[in-house]
Amino acid sequence: MTLSVSASQAVDLRVQPVDEVLDRVARSLQVRFLPGTVVRKRRSVGARTDRETWVRIERRLLDKITDQGWNGAECAARLEGVAKPIWRGCVVWRDASEPAMWRADETDLLPAAPVGNAILSEAPELPDEWWDGLNASLDALAAQQTRRLATPDTETITQASVTESIRAVFSGDCDTTVQRWVPAHADLNWANVTAPVFSLFDWEDWGSAPQGLDSASLWGSSLAVPSLADRVRQERRRDFESRDGKLMTLFACSKILGPYAHPEDPRLEPARRMAGRVIKELQED
Repeated sequence: MTLSVSASQAVDLRVQPVDEVLDRVARSLQVRFLPGTVVRKRRSVGARTDRETWVRIERRLLDKITDQGWNGAECAARLEGVAKPIWRGCVVWRDASEPAMWRADETDLLPAAPVGNAILSEAPELPDEWWDGLNASLDALAAQQTRRLATPDTETITQASVTESIRAVFSGDCDTTVQRWVPAHADLNWANVTAPVFSLFDWEDWGSAPQGLDSASLWGSSLAVPSLADRVRQERRRDFESRDGKLMTLFACSKILGPYAHPEDPRLEPARRMAGRVIKELQED
């Protein structure tokens, strides 16, 4: 299967034809995709099947696939105590003419709808049980063991990448050394969690990361809604109060305030304020 684009870097599955991809996956997994259920994102496509499962299809460039492989959803199947869809199977193949791979993972259906877009502009109605589910799952995840390394935004997170990201945006002199690495989802935002029943999905990039990465990521996705951002910090205060959690807060701020920041992003000012506060706290530690 090849997409008719001039450069592999330019593929956006929201606009490129994907019928042949869907047909290939349906034949391989022996399913039929239900009409009207296809969801298209920039680098993935998903659809509901006739056996009451969901199939997520992703295209990834070869140079974005690390030595640990590209099987995050499959490896996440062994995680215990984490609310997530059950993984059922997959099909993987190499693109015929582009330096890219395709992967389709079949899982159980989500127990509820995703909360919203990755970044919210309005506060969702989330019961206390939802927050209990979030905390239980993140705590259980952090207690697991893995040799996988997290790949947020398909880039392997390392000590060097954390330091580079922070120092590229902030001039304050503080030690960016990470002390504790724990398993993390690495793409925790409001598009990857469900409500009112909590479930965490899209596990392609999970792996070991600095403590607090997931909490800081969800906080960064909430900054346009101050009350929601405050609730995230309150619920995950153990992460945010740790030194590594402060570094991850600064890391999240660097992503918001970096070279691709949109001048009208409502998160800019709260991110600047928090970054200044965190830098001061890190310097005083």
